[in-house]
Formats: sequence, C-alpha cells, structure tokens
Amino acid sequence: MSVPPTEKVAVAGLARLAAGIFWIWGGLAAVKGMWDCFGGQPEAQYFSPHPWTFVTHAQWVRFAGFELAFGFACAGLGWAAWVYSLRLPTWIERPVPSHSL
Repeated sequence: MSVPPTEKVAVAGLARLAAGIFWIWGGLAAVKGMWDCFGGQPEAQYFSPHPWTFVTHAQWVRFAGFELAFGFACAGLGWAAWVYSLRLPTWIERPVPSHSL
C-alpha cells in the first residue's frame, strides 16, 4: 500500500499576505483622501473658466471623505485578517490531487 504524496501549504502566510495588501491599499487611499480634503482639487478645475464650476467644493469634500473612509475600512480589514491569521496554523499538509486523464 503506497502513501499518497502530500504538499505543504502556508495557511497563515496567505492571510498575512492579504492583510499586507489591505494595509498598503488602505494607506494609499487614506493618504489620497487626506490630500484631497486639505490640499487637492479636482482635475476639472484646470479646464473650467471659473473655480468650482464643474465640481462644487461640497461635492469634492464628500468624495475626499469617501476616499478617507475607504482607506480606513481597508486598513481595518487588514487588521482583521492579521488577527485571524494568528489563529490559523502556519503550515498544513494536504494530499496532492491526482490528475487522471
């Protein structure tokens, strides 16, 4: 009787990779939201004859707030994935699927 071949899979590492991606993406979105709230302006400003014609200032601040909330939500998901990864086993062994044609 032969023993089926197994492979090692990094389970906790996959969750930590997802956490890192969420942190990076959330950080970028939060920084962009902060920039838009306090220093940026829409690109439509460069093409309008009068300031804040195409996009009002209230609309722009609302959009920047959405970017900021989205960034914090992604960072929160990254934190949740990291905490969950601490409960997962580092490695698991599973049988290699046989592909018979």
